[in-house]
Amino acid sequence: MNKIHVKTNINGDQVEFLADPRETLLDCLRDHVGLTGSKEGCGTGDCGACSCIFDGDLVSSCLVLGVEAEGKSIETIEGMAGREELHPLQKKFIEMAALQCGFCTPGILVAAKALLEKNNNPTETEVRYWLAGNLCRCTGYDKIIKAVMETAKEIRETA
Repeated sequence: MNKIHVKTNINGDQVEFLADPRETLLDCLRDHVGLTGSKEGCGTGDCGACSCIFDGDLVSSCLVLGVEAEGKSIETIEGMAGREELHPLQKKFIEMAALQCGFCTPGILVAAKALLEKNNNPTETEVRYWLAGNLCRCTGYDKIIKAVMETAKEIRETA
């Protein structure tokens, strides 16, 4: 099958790659662009390990075809931190030990960032609902939820 030339914006940078029309965005990010932060946990959109922001919407990149990225804007975990400093969510996850093995952490961080960009004053229920599509086998989720809530509070206080 012929590969398709894809031009897209990933983490603020113009990126081009060749994709088989059957390849997922996750595979394209990892294999063609070299962004390996997004992980494949299930390949069926059930675990959230491959979460990214696709034209403003949180998606499982294992369910999006790479060729669909043409002309779109994509944000991955690699674009979350600034050049000099971690994103407030990343700092809070470290501070509050809201991670263990780290496999699910990139997807959870991207999902939490998407939530806080839409709603910087979520209730605990809203955070739990928003992150329900992200599975973690190591934590009990409490530290993750608390870290997101604390980050939201800090964002509101500095705004």
